[in-house]
Amino acid sequence: MGAIAETMDINGASFIMVDGLRLRLLRSSARPGIPILLTSPWPESLYAFARIWPQLAAEAPLVALDLPGFGRSESRPDVMSPKAMGRFLPKVFDDLGLGRIHAVAPDVGTSALLFAAHARPDLFESLVVGSGATDVALATGRLKDIIEAPSTKPFEDGAGEDFATASINRMMKNKPDPQILADYEASSSGRRFIQAMGYVRAYRDDLSELRAALPAVRTPILSIWGALDPIVPPENAAALDKALPRTRSVLLDGGHFVWEDCADAYATAVLNWIRGGYRFDQET
Repeated sequence: MGAIAETMDINGASFIMVDGLRLRLLRSSARPGIPILLTSPWPESLYAFARIWPQLAAEAPLVALDLPGFGRSESRPDVMSPKAMGRFLPKVFDDLGLGRIHAVAPDVGTSALLFAAHARPDLFESLVVGSGATDVALATGRLKDIIEAPSTKPFEDGAGEDFATASINRMMKNKPDPQILADYEASSSGRRFIQAMGYVRAYRDDLSELRAALPAVRTPILSIWGALDPIVPPENAAALDKALPRTRSVLLDGGHFVWEDCADAYATAVLNWIRGGYRFDQET
């Protein structure tokens, strides 16, 4: 299939209303194939996929989505946990008319999409996750601090955009373009960063339930991890490999933001997967 010269347009996103929430998304040009949905990592936005967008857009129709409460999408408290987000997302898929999809959901999307795949396996051709906590006991660094803090009060003195920029400066090797960095900062401005913490703090309750559900998830799942991730270490890959019945994992030579710092390798892993790698258990 010939490549197309398509990049993410920083001004090309649009908004839809789903169940009273205004959600931001960006679509690629229409083309044949099973759609690929990409969900925003934290504290980035849908533009986190700018480096891998051209490769994936040459393969299938793409939709990048800012999850509720992340990026520039609206939220409310009743959707800000992995389990609740997993219940909400099928409404988004229905409104978008996507049908059956491949989903790419790194970071905070990992737990939400695993919950969604457990509840609605009919929606997923396959799922790509990783760099997202699946066990509170395996969280380290600043992520562990956020989860275990008695409240968000210790984090409320600084500006949310400063927290986001500090996280990116600390953990991302290949810094984003200035326009994209400005979008990340706007995505965490005001109270947005603190409100997004509520989702991560819900890990304490939701991830134990998720672990119990994983053996029943029949969707083929690829997990991609940074071997040097300082907050979600690669032990999480082994945990998923053990719990999921239809899964493979890949370790890349990078930190947390592997879709940015290891973009070519990340895109290759996703493309190999959706081109048929996800049918590995049908191989003879």
